Amino acid sequence: MSAVETPKVEDVVSEVAATAAGEDGKKQKKPKPNNKKLRQEAAAKKVAEGGEPETTTNGDAEKKAPTGTGQPAKKKNKGKKSGGGQTNPPTIPISELFPNNIYPEGQIMEHPTPKDMPDDRTAKDRFTSEEKRALDRVNNDIYQELRQAAEAHRQTRQYMQNYIKPGMTMIQICEELENTARRLIGENGLDAGLAFPTGCSLNHCAAHYTPNAGDTTVLQYDDVCKIDFGTHIKGRIIDCAFTLTFNNKYDKLLQAVKEATNTGIKEAGIDVRLCDIGSAIQEVMESYEIELDGKTYPIKAIRNLNGHSISPYRIHAGKTVPIVKGGESTRMEEDEFYAIETFGSTGRGMVHDDMDCSHYMKNFDLPFVPLRLQSSKQLLGTINKHFGTLAFCKRWLDRAGATKYQMALKDLCDKGIVEAYPPLCDTKGCYTAQYEHTIMLRPTCKEVVSRGDDY
Repeated sequence: MSAVETPKVEDVVSEVAATAAGEDGKKQKKPKPNNKKLRQEAAAKKVAEGGEPETTTNGDAEKKAPTGTGQPAKKKNKGKKSGGGQTNPPTIPISELFPNNIYPEGQIMEHPTPKDMPDDRTAKDRFTSEEKRALDRVNNDIYQELRQAAEAHRQTRQYMQNYIKPGMTMIQICEELENTARRLIGENGLDAGLAFPTGCSLNHCAAHYTPNAGDTTVLQYDDVCKIDFGTHIKGRIIDCAFTLTFNNKYDKLLQAVKEATNTGIKEAGIDVRLCDIGSAIQEVMESYEIELDGKTYPIKAIRNLNGHSISPYRIHAGKTVPIVKGGESTRMEEDEFYAIETFGSTGRGMVHDDMDCSHYMKNFDLPFVPLRLQSSKQLLGTINKHFGTLAFCKRWLDRAGATKYQMALKDLCDKGIVEAYPPLCDTKGCYTAQYEHTIMLRPTCKEVVSRGDDY
């Protein structure tokens, strides 16, 4: 910054005297105030006396104060978005809310010490290991894709928790949820979209129910509804679910299942045996009981439902996470992704296929199978284009423009190209609940990527 020279007082006095003498008694013009506030006051005074408003200059732009106001004209608001937050209902894609492609982290937890390895082969020092940090950085793009999908899931479900009310049809609920999630994820073919149909299983039905076209089922005040839906970016899937009730008599059931899921998350980690996780989940789940209409029911873990590993475009990637004791002694490994989900029931604690099927998925490992029916070839082409190896439902086939596909769908299922996943139900009259989160077993830590303020 350059210095400014200050004139001497004597020189200023001499100059003022000379100017006054040279004017021959003429009235000296009053200098304009330099301060912006003084200029505004002067302009207001002039207008009040009946004069014309003064034009002021600000840089190169000139603006005239409106007559009678004494205030300079304000610049027009160009409609800039303020705050940059989400709308209600949510409409802005997550990628626009985070233009730098850095998305919120999930809950960060340490990997636990495996119960059967009480030596130094643990994840205790992974946070500080430079080698593990380097591996984390290598996988950062994958983590960001999954976090983007998780943020779309979080914002969708938080909106739906306030939207869903008794008296709505299940189709209305599913379509609102799916339309919202599609907007937020920025649906783009197989690069971004929904990972599987919205499960909205009611009461004794634990999983895999979504309404087909024409289903008139209405949500009731006393229903226990499991909302299970998925989002994905480039096949990186978020599988996350919660249970919705309106009658607080079911609170103990929800509390048991939520705590069991959190126990499974806490126990999971690199080198941990899957059977140890199941044992811990069952112990917590079955420590609860619930009283309904004067009768007490033990809460049972549903033994033939479980969590699972996830890989790109594959919701069930081969490993299962049991929710009861026993099971495989297979270990979790570094850089694996898991859906940790638990189901509790007031019934037998065992589910079976029931009701009309709505969920389907192409067989991931099946080699080429020749097809004779032209309709089957066309339907398979639609499935490959819109869903690939991701799960779909009949409503989504309707949305993709498929018509009269029942026989073709049956043919694809008979040949093993597509697998059907009917609703899974416990005994009628009982109630089931579900909570689920997706976790990443990062080299440095365990990240519960789908964790939110709601659960």
